[in-house]
Amino acid sequence: MSFNSKNPFLNNKTFSTAVSKNDEVHQATIIDYNNEMTLSGTINKSLILFLLLTASATVIWWLTFNGMNPMVPAIGGAVVGLVLVLISAFKPQYSPYLAPGYALFEGLFIGGISAIFEAMYPGIVIQAVGATFVTFMVCLGLYKYKIVKVTEQFKSVVVAATLAIATYYLISWVFSMFTSFVPVHYGNSMMSIGISVFVIVVAALNLFLDFDRIEKGATQKMPKYMEWYGAMGLMITLVWLYIEFLRLLSKLNSKN
Repeated sequence: MSFNSKNPFLNNKTFSTAVSKNDEVHQATIIDYNNEMTLSGTINKSLILFLLLTASATVIWWLTFNGMNPMVPAIGGAVVGLVLVLISAFKPQYSPYLAPGYALFEGLFIGGISAIFEAMYPGIVIQAVGATFVTFMVCLGLYKYKIVKVTEQFKSVVVAATLAIATYYLISWVFSMFTSFVPVHYGNSMMSIGISVFVIVVAALNLFLDFDRIEKGATQKMPKYMEWYGAMGLMITLVWLYIEFLRLLSKLNSKN
C-alpha cells in the first residue's frame, strides 16, 4: 500500500487528478511553460502566503494588547480557515483564490492564540517562531541534500503516526467535552511533555513528505494553480508545527 503526505493538500490523489503536461497529447509543438507548476513558483507563492498570514496575525496581536478579546477572531479564523481548506481539498483549481484567504483567516487564529500564550508566558512566541523556523530550515536542508530520502517505508511510518495523533486528539476532545476525562497530554507532566515532543517530531517529518510531493508535482509539470495548492499545504504543516511548539514551551514554562 502506498502512503503519502497526510497534509490534505499534498496527497497523491489530488496531484494525480491534476492533468500534467507530460500526460497531455499536443497537436502543436509550442507549449506555454508559464502554465506549468515550478519549484520557484511554489516558493514564491509560499512566501506570499507567509506574508499574508504574518500581517493578519500582527493586526490581531496589536488589537489584543490594546484591549480586544482575541478569542473571537481566533475561533472565527480557525473555522473559516478550515472551511477554505476543505473546499480546496475538493476544488484545487480554486486555490489561487482560496489560498490567500486561508492565510489571512489563519493569521487571525495564529495572532489570537499567540497573544493568549504571550500574555501567560512572556517571550514564548518568539521562541516558538524561532523553533519552527529552525526546524523548517533543517528539514529543508536534509531533504535538499538527500540526507533524508522519502521512501515508501518512510511515508508509511509518518502517515501511520499522523493518523494515530489525529485519532488520539479527536477521541480525547470528544471525551473531555462530555465527561470529566482529562487527556494525558494536558498539564505539564513528563508524559504530557513527551507527547508534545513526539507530535512535534511527526509534524516535522511531514515536512519531508510535503517537500517530496511539491517537487514531484513540479517535475510532472502540473497545472500552474497547483503552486498555490502546494504552498497552502505547506503552510498548514508549518502552522501545525508552530502551534505544537507553543504548547510544548508553555508546558516547560509552567514547570518553572
